[in-house]
Amino acid sequence: MSIFVRRATVADAAELAAFGARVFAATFAKDNTADDMAMFLGANYSPERQAREIENPHTTTLLAIDGDTLVAFAQLIASKPPEIVSGDAAVEIARFYVDPAQHGRGIAQTLMDAVLDHARVAGRRTVWLGVWERNPRAIRFYGKYGFTDVGAQPFLLGRDLQTDRVMTRAL
Repeated sequence: MSIFVRRATVADAAELAAFGARVFAATFAKDNTADDMAMFLGANYSPERQAREIENPHTTTLLAIDGDTLVAFAQLIASKPPEIVSGDAAVEIARFYVDPAQHGRGIAQTLMDAVLDHARVAGRRTVWLGVWERNPRAIRFYGKYGFTDVGAQPFLLGRDLQTDRVMTRAL
């Protein structure tokens, strides 16, 4: 495996938008309505939105590349965490997507190691994330990385109000 992780640039916006929409749909379409999925994907995965996120100084997007192929990405956002997140200098892992065709290759571990290293170097001491309560595979993965469940928060997918588990870990 020759995975390397690098920070996204605006030149990556179109590829990142297509990749994010494809992976999100592959992961969640079977459990949601087509209308809700279309609404969510349209609002969150345009090249213009990805470019704005990449340019945002409070957001870091990391890409995992195998050869010249994007296989995963993560996005960290430095913003005020929900009240249920304790710990100083928190940063959110807002997105953590691995191409389902690449599962089992160690890509998620490589990317998570890079995410946690990036957060440490940036002076963060707490990492948190929201994960859909009906995504046990992701919940297990985060648990293996020392994240613990601290509560719940709402997540709106289209018109469907869902529940995310909030998980944190100290760095």
